[in-house]
Amino acid sequence: MLCASALLAAPVHAATPAELLAQYSAQAGAPAVPARGQQLFTTRHGREWSCASCHGAVPIGAGKHASTGKPIHPMAPAANPERFTDAAKSEKWFRRNCNDVIGRECTGAEKADILAWLITLKP
Repeated sequence: MLCASALLAAPVHAATPAELLAQYSAQAGAPAVPARGQQLFTTRHGREWSCASCHGAVPIGAGKHASTGKPIHPMAPAANPERFTDAAKSEKWFRRNCNDVIGRECTGAEKADILAWLITLKP
């Protein structure tokens, strides 16, 4: 017998940022709003960091982890064509980073909003 949580968690399979955005928007049941994604990305949510703490306020260039100093490749797909082309990897990093920044996993709507904003950025 399947668990209810297994039925609610739709798998995400995508090969391009646009396909991944479509999946997240479908999970959210509403279109993404890039301005909301930018605000979510650049704002602290009661925790020590925002996404911008490591990735930069406009993540078209390399970032650096706030505590380890480890370099981070650009987030914007236009600046880093490999970003958001592996759904499993994208989910892994959303889960980790949302937990660090917000203190919980991001919703499908939040992921869609952030990705929609990142797609608008050009180097």
